[in-house]
Amino acid sequence: MMRRVLRKTFSGVGLRRNFSRGAAAAELENNNAVVPKMPPFDYTPPPYSGPSGDEILKKRSEFLSPSLFHFYKKPLNITDGKMQYLFDEEGRRYLDAFAGIATVCCGHCHPEVIDAIINQTKRLQHSTVVYLNHTIADFAEALASKMPGDLKVVFFTNSGTEANELAMMIARLYTGCNDIISLRNSYHGNAAGTMGATAQSNWKFNIIQAGVHHAQNPDPYRGIFGSDGEKYAKDVQEIIDYGTSGQVAGFISEAIQGVGGVVELAAGYLPAAYKSIKKAGGLCIADEVQSGFARIGSHFWGFESQDVMPDIVTMAKGIGNGIPLGAVITTPEIAEVLTRRSYFNTFGGNPVCTAGGLAVLKVIEKERLQENACVVGSYLKDRLKALQKKHEIIGDVRGRGLMLGVELVSDHQLKTPAKAEVSHVMDQMKEMGVLVGKGGFYGNVFRITPPLCFTKEDSDFFVDVMDLALSKL
Repeated sequence: MMRRVLRKTFSGVGLRRNFSRGAAAAELENNNAVVPKMPPFDYTPPPYSGPSGDEILKKRSEFLSPSLFHFYKKPLNITDGKMQYLFDEEGRRYLDAFAGIATVCCGHCHPEVIDAIINQTKRLQHSTVVYLNHTIADFAEALASKMPGDLKVVFFTNSGTEANELAMMIARLYTGCNDIISLRNSYHGNAAGTMGATAQSNWKFNIIQAGVHHAQNPDPYRGIFGSDGEKYAKDVQEIIDYGTSGQVAGFISEAIQGVGGVVELAAGYLPAAYKSIKKAGGLCIADEVQSGFARIGSHFWGFESQDVMPDIVTMAKGIGNGIPLGAVITTPEIAEVLTRRSYFNTFGGNPVCTAGGLAVLKVIEKERLQENACVVGSYLKDRLKALQKKHEIIGDVRGRGLMLGVELVSDHQLKTPAKAEVSHVMDQMKEMGVLVGKGGFYGNVFRITPPLCFTKEDSDFFVDVMDLALSKL
């Protein structure tokens, strides 16, 4: 059994303007360790004259929800961003490998997206959909062009949670059934309905969550059937047979679980699960909030990697590069159910948001970001796989494109989660100029979801920094 004991952490954070390394990096350098050099980048942020991080933290503690959290021992005050880089109050540059939770797809402050938002704001900031405005129709048409089959009717929302809430309501209205099946380890949002579909106790409050069943998670690393997707899918049929009337409203799933630790569903799972759901009269909902918009590289949407055709697709995050925007796309027939009453969303389809969303789609195409996610993501994954051979604490490297996960375990046979080690390594990586996310039920998985403009040079720097941080455990 491998055991790991954390050494004494690096101390101090004496940062100076444009200083490219933190205190941890400086200490490593003093100990003759070769500190990786960040790739050059031709941008200098304007001087920051706002309140300090300590002042913001104090105000945040007094006036914002106590449920808010931050990743680092010393919270980071981010004041500027450009493409794949972020800058703190001292002007120090960081490589962003998290992208605001898989949200910034084109890059921070992409000029074409910013121009679209500014130009629309100058003309009309808000009107609601009771009036005509071309921005919402143009964006809906562009989104529909990216969807397969008859998926072409768009409902705009403000977030992924709203999108998933609406999708599940549509499924229930269309089928006349109430039962929804989702996967264990899934995350679909934090409103009442989506919290019911979410299947991690970390994200669920003790409120009434009726009519949702959670199927076995087809996790190739931790699941009981390994990579055999069809065996996991039998549980969906058993839930239908033993837990429902035999008819269901629908099935909702991510193709790659984001919050759950970048778990790519075992191959063959979704076709088999969809077959059972269709037989039971249900609709299949693809949650593309994190895996959509070219992030996985091989396809534009995550569900396409499993060769399935959903009835409803939900999206957010990458749809607007950071704009509060989400959407539900379905067929004309299914969409008709919302005409039974008045369905309305005050800000859904806001002209500023939809103008920005359309610009995002254009940038993805123009700059070939899907291709870049595939090429650079494959390169990065290969480098992480090589790192896995070097560091025994890495239990698994997984994902597609620029949606990757690295799981740390203190025992390979038992797959004991190394949660404390992940937090420690994240702090050290931050001090060396790299920001990365974490997730998974146990909090022991690095979530690597950078902007899609990430380069091979960025990948080398990222892996070299992680390598050095892991070597100091």
